[in-house]
Amino acid sequence: MAHPSPSPITHHPPPAPSGALALATWFGCGYSPLAPGTAGSLGAVAVAWVLAGPVGLAPAWLAVAAAVLFVPAVWASNHACAHWHTKDPQRVVVDEVLGQWIALAVTPAVEWRSWLAAFALFRLFDIFKPFPVRQAERFPRGWGVIADDLAAGLYGAVVLCSLRWLHYL
Repeated sequence: MAHPSPSPITHHPPPAPSGALALATWFGCGYSPLAPGTAGSLGAVAVAWVLAGPVGLAPAWLAVAAAVLFVPAVWASNHACAHWHTKDPQRVVVDEVLGQWIALAVTPAVEWRSWLAAFALFRLFDIFKPFPVRQAERFPRGWGVIADDLAAGLYGAVVLCSLRWLHYL
């Protein structure tokens, strides 16, 4: 009687904690079938609007929120990368949230032109990744996922400050 051959042993990482995937996808924004990064940025703007509008926090507090969320975002990104077996899954958009908040932090109170400019500039720098934004992706694991978007957010903030200084916004 022949014995069935044993099935090959495959190693699968442990499932990601559900909180990690929820945070990494910014509570589902990353599952958008079209432009998940843009959906994540829009999710960031929505939360920022609530904080700066009805709650009444100055937009500068968004930089503090991004700093507080930084380590949990790296943790969530690490778990999501392992879960989806890829270096920087498109579904991970918490990095867009942090970068978008950095760009929005230099705007005056909720003022639609500045907020639209912050959104557009962040997305532009995140997509085209000028030096050193692309190089920031080289950090290991979740650090690289987050670092390039922080750099793109800083670029957006610098351009917004310059535009305000020149009285274009």
